[in-house]
Amino acid sequence: MSALKWIKSSYSEASGNNCVEVAWAQTGVALRDSKRPADVIVIDRASLGALIESLRSGSLLTDR
Repeated sequence: MSALKWIKSSYSEASGNNCVEVAWAQTGVALRDSKRPADVIVIDRASLGALIESLRSGSLLTDR
C-alpha cells in the first residue's frame, strides 16, 4: 500500500494531521486516517459510492 498516491481531504485541518486520505488501488479505493497511516481499508468503487450516497441522504443516521 505504500506505493499508492494518497490524496488528503480538502476538509482536513490546516496542519494536515487530522484527515481522511484516499488513493485509487488496483482492487478498489483505499482509505486511511492520516493519524494512523498503517491502517488501510480497501473498498470496491460500487460499495464506496453506495456508502457516500447513504451518508448524503442521511439514511445511516439513527435516533439514539
